[in-house]
Amino acid sequence: MPPNLEIAHVAQETPAVGCSAIDYVIDGDQEYRRLQAQLKKAEQDDDGLKQAEYHALLDVIGGYTAVARASRLMNGLGFTSDQENNSVGSFSGGWRMRLNLAQALMCRSDLLLLDEPTNHLDLDAVIWLQDWLCKYPGTLMLISHDRDFLDTITDHIVHIEQGKAEIYTGNYSAFEKMRAEKLSQQQSAFLKQQREIAHIQSFVDRFKAQATKARQAQSRIKALERMELIAMAHVDSPFDFSFAKPDKMPNPLLSLDKTDIGYGSTCVLKSAGLSISPGDRIGLLGPNGAGKSSLIKVLAGDMQPLSGSRYEAEALKIGYFAQHQLEQLQLDETPLWHLQKLDKQATEKELRNFLGGFDFQGDKVLEAVRPFSGGEKARLVLAMLVYQNPNLLLLDEPTNHLDLEMRHALSVALQDYQGAIVVVSHDRHLLRSVTDQLLLVAGGKVQPFDGDLEDYRIWLTEQKKSEEKMVVDAEPTVSRKDQRKLDAERRQKHKPLFDALKKAELAVEKYHNEQRQLEQLLADPDIYAETEKARLKQTLERKIQIDKALDMAEAAWMEAEENIENAQ
Repeated sequence: MPPNLEIAHVAQETPAVGCSAIDYVIDGDQEYRRLQAQLKKAEQDDDGLKQAEYHALLDVIGGYTAVARASRLMNGLGFTSDQENNSVGSFSGGWRMRLNLAQALMCRSDLLLLDEPTNHLDLDAVIWLQDWLCKYPGTLMLISHDRDFLDTITDHIVHIEQGKAEIYTGNYSAFEKMRAEKLSQQQSAFLKQQREIAHIQSFVDRFKAQATKARQAQSRIKALERMELIAMAHVDSPFDFSFAKPDKMPNPLLSLDKTDIGYGSTCVLKSAGLSISPGDRIGLLGPNGAGKSSLIKVLAGDMQPLSGSRYEAEALKIGYFAQHQLEQLQLDETPLWHLQKLDKQATEKELRNFLGGFDFQGDKVLEAVRPFSGGEKARLVLAMLVYQNPNLLLLDEPTNHLDLEMRHALSVALQDYQGAIVVVSHDRHLLRSVTDQLLLVAGGKVQPFDGDLEDYRIWLTEQKKSEEKMVVDAEPTVSRKDQRKLDAERRQKHKPLFDALKKAELAVEKYHNEQRQLEQLLADPDIYAETEKARLKQTLERKIQIDKALDMAEAAWMEAEENIENAQ
């Protein structure tokens, strides 16, 4: 490793320390803390020369903006300004992991190592983190099972299999395509792949008949059309299961009418109305704490509404997956025991075959659940849920702890499921693949969201802007005429900065696109033929030029953003 390489990673444990959350995050900038301590000593020693030196160094590393940087990080990861001064020990385990992530991001590192950074985040925080990492100037290496997250951030994939690590150029989708091409050459894999494609295509054909309803339906069709490619890359998956057709599907299955939802005297959702029919595939969107999980709990019957009505059909059979379901497993019992409790008539062979579809093979079905990983426990809960053949699935973050292969198997099974689905997930690929209706849970209401996940990302940005504008209320009021004049002056003053940002963004997009085209060209085996030497040399030279140009464009982009931030 080069000397003085600064490596940042997320701590796996968070001590229940008494310091404030924001101080804990600032601790991630170790150089800032070291200079702070040295400055304090210089002040005690009354050494003016050293004080001046340390003040200058603090200025160079951006030390005077450390508190503001830490506050922005915490806000992006879902903390409110009121929580910044709460002690670290007052937060739950999931929120402490967010603090650990913020602390790692606070470090001005050369290399950032992240292991499943989205596991404890909701969709809003995942989108924020994705945008932050796209601008990170150092080298990033991460493990993630969120394919949308990987597609946006990464430009190389290291695939580890059978004791070997192989590097693929491009994002996750490009890796799937290249790996699929290799696998499809194997006859046995090819046959299984064809069965998978036929299964997916039948779903696409069935769905296309009603695909003109909304924009999210159209985006789902596009996602499903890509499934042929994805299927090829998962031919050797250890998971193979599907939902049986529910016995009965009354209409409606479940409905809420003028329902107030909350805890004690606190109302989170006011007068919620919702009717769920067979075949409905609903995704719930909304900021952290807006009431998505509370709504699912009321639908599941785990929580009583404060007022209003909840009607369920007589033949309603709910399959409910939530994180606390994992805690309800009998830790000293086996996977086989858990299924035998559900069906005393089934033979051991039948249950073993079923569990095999969730990769509980051989003696694994007879092992106690206690030492199982989070992913294995989640798979067992899903296996129990699938076995019970529900007609309504309520899924609250079902992909937490699941790897990419299991997520893919779950999305394929859900696509063919004939009952109704309501799902909350930070996995955008799952939402895009299995839902055709989005509901926004925000501002104490549940209402249809007319748009897709990209529109939701824009909506989040607008929400943050409007929240920031509320701070202006504290400023002295001015007349409309004066305000218009001030706004015009501000726009005119900052116009060159925004022009520079737009120019930099266009340059980054241009060079990124050309870089991808060159990488695809270099991934083609034909270009390495003896007759193509001249073209290969020309392509490699152009790749070096574009890489340098992209680096310069990204630096200009970051500088332009920083200039605007400082000006405002």
